[in-house]
Amino acid sequence: MDELNQILKQRRTKAEELAELGVELYANNYKPTHQVKDVLPENPDPEAPLMPGSMSLAGRIVAMRKFGKATFLQIQDETGRLQVYIKQDVVGQEAYNIFKKLDIGDIAGFKGSLFRTKTGEPTLQAISFQHISKSLRPLPEKFHGLTDVEIRYRQRYVDLIVNPEVRDTFRKRVEIIRLVRDFLVNRGFMEVETPMMQPIAGGATAKPFKTHHNALDMDLYLRIAPELYLKRLLVGGFEKIFEINRNFRNEGLSTRHNPEFTMLEFYQAYATYHDLMDLTEEMISWIAAEVTGSMQITYQGEEIDLSPPWKRYTMEEALMEIAGIEQTILNDPAKVMQLAKDKGIELEATAGPGKAKTELFELLVEEKLINPTFITEYPTEISPLARRNKVNPEVTDRFELFITGREIANAFSELNDPIDQKQRLEKQIAERGDDEEIFPELDRDFVRALEYGMPPAAGEGIGIDRLVMLLTDAPSIRDVILFPHLRPEKG
Repeated sequence: MDELNQILKQRRTKAEELAELGVELYANNYKPTHQVKDVLPENPDPEAPLMPGSMSLAGRIVAMRKFGKATFLQIQDETGRLQVYIKQDVVGQEAYNIFKKLDIGDIAGFKGSLFRTKTGEPTLQAISFQHISKSLRPLPEKFHGLTDVEIRYRQRYVDLIVNPEVRDTFRKRVEIIRLVRDFLVNRGFMEVETPMMQPIAGGATAKPFKTHHNALDMDLYLRIAPELYLKRLLVGGFEKIFEINRNFRNEGLSTRHNPEFTMLEFYQAYATYHDLMDLTEEMISWIAAEVTGSMQITYQGEEIDLSPPWKRYTMEEALMEIAGIEQTILNDPAKVMQLAKDKGIELEATAGPGKAKTELFELLVEEKLINPTFITEYPTEISPLARRNKVNPEVTDRFELFITGREIANAFSELNDPIDQKQRLEKQIAERGDDEEIFPELDRDFVRALEYGMPPAAGEGIGIDRLVMLLTDAPSIRDVILFPHLRPEKG
């Protein structure tokens, strides 16, 4: 800490000296004519010709080697790094004396033309420079870098400066979201926006964040899902809609969970969950090929094949074939409940065999689903918004998609019977009990909307953060969120 304080003091002294020399510490009048990507040759051949003529570039100084009256340095802008060579006898002694007071981390502009060094590296021969912005804090050491993971997340601005692979991850995130949007728009879907603050926390089972609106004197909740509002739009006559936006859940942090996360939800009238399985398979495999150049990817050392067709199991098939549970047990409510207890699963007093099967699936099957796998026919007991299966009303027309043992998507044929919907929501509320921090409430307006008639439809949610994790080989959700939530900084 003493060493850091000494460096901070030295940098402030240099800033004062620059100011005394008439240098503007935070200038706003420099207009670069090019970015690094514009001037670097596409051909890596050291004999390839360089862009002729004068040019000016601006960037952060990230490396510097001084040789008396000449200096080699590297500047970095949004598009890459470029070596710069500056000599006292070219820029003049007065200007060079000012230049010598610049630090690694400062932002500066350089004007000149390109040449190649003896090693063939494209380099800007500076004929002039301008100091643009003073850095009062040092960047992490070149060879040690920013290695503390928590500091990387907390000080993402430094992480982005010193780790080019991090910048690449977030560029890919932007590209993935753009491709999702393009895929859906090209298939006739319309992008919409629904409320982020809602009077009733609905659309999923999760603990919400609560706030208060003073003018209306009413409590509001940051949304845990946009589902019920998107279905209102189906009632209103929009037949293919989607939203990419944030959801908020007042729950724990982990490598897979952040309290604020990005979801894609889309709904299509006159479609079933089978249609959405086909669409999801097509969309994700296409995006993977666009982003990575292949449908065969590696995630944390595991080889993943995203080539269609993907495996499809009912939940009971998965419990039998992957977990090895006998069908006679699955067919007997008492036996399946007992098996769950034997496996150490704690079930609520109101839980039935459907809940027990789901918990067994999560414990014994989920993490084994490495290549993309659709699991269908989730129990009606745990699917209050999904349409019952016509053949077996104990299950719903629903699927979840798993890749690398993680849920990526959840979808179902929507329940549009207002009477059945109201009964299931009331049952869900009764089962949650009155010991909740925020007692669940029936969304009567949503039921009223269904009473006007909603067309048959299917809807799906895809976790954008988890999809980005998959396609960028990121081990934690915090690696794909620019500013993840962390505990308060100590000291």
